[in-house]
Amino acid sequence: MKREEGFISIKGRKIEFCYYIGLRSEATPIVMLHEGLGSVSTWHKFPSELSKLTGLGVVVYSRYGYGRSTVRQEDFDIDYMHRAALDELPEFLKYFGIKKPVLFGHSDGASIALIFAGAYPLEVHAVIGEAPHVFTERVSVDQIAATAKLYETSDDLKIKLSRHHLNADASFYGWNQVWQIPEFMSWNIEEYIQNICCPLLVIQGKDDEYGTEQQIDRIENSGHGRIVKLILDDCGHAPHRDQKKLVLQATANFIDSL
Repeated sequence: MKREEGFISIKGRKIEFCYYIGLRSEATPIVMLHEGLGSVSTWHKFPSELSKLTGLGVVVYSRYGYGRSTVRQEDFDIDYMHRAALDELPEFLKYFGIKKPVLFGHSDGASIALIFAGAYPLEVHAVIGEAPHVFTERVSVDQIAATAKLYETSDDLKIKLSRHHLNADASFYGWNQVWQIPEFMSWNIEEYIQNICCPLLVIQGKDDEYGTEQQIDRIENSGHGRIVKLILDDCGHAPHRDQKKLVLQATANFIDSL
């Protein structure tokens, strides 16, 4: 499969990207938004497989502070997902001339997709959200705190993250520590979800250690129109890894129905 990869500049920062060229070159591509410790490379083969299955182009990028993008110099703020959605993502889409994309986000990336779709409701074709964070649950905070202990007491996680990030410590602690701020318990993006007018596919694993189905319930109860739910057995926080075939097929079916 043909692909383009490299870096673009957004606000003076290098942003890593990879663009899988789809067979339907005239169609708007899928733009993928990674999780809180993700990057271009943590998606592995999923973007290329999604492009082959749908025929659409698929674009992935590493947000500022992740992957091979510019290493973050400052601490994360509580609104870091808002900034990614409202400042960085619009500039990324503008650079590539992408209008009304299908946004596919995982975890933090799903929240970023929902914020963008709520802020710019006429500029998104559809949203696919895996394990989205809509509000802060205690289970999320506790699990993220446990992940910090694992990172500091075992080399395995640090070695794994070092394969994907220029500075694993900066990427990890920036994300991890902001979730430990007491004020983060009041973080909530339901005001954005109420404004979304595009179709949504929301995916949640029943064994997700970072969140519960209450996240999906909040989306469903937002008063929004068309929502397709996929709740998966034997699936944790990363459905595209734990149940890849089901997620690929559900995504392809959803896109075909648009």
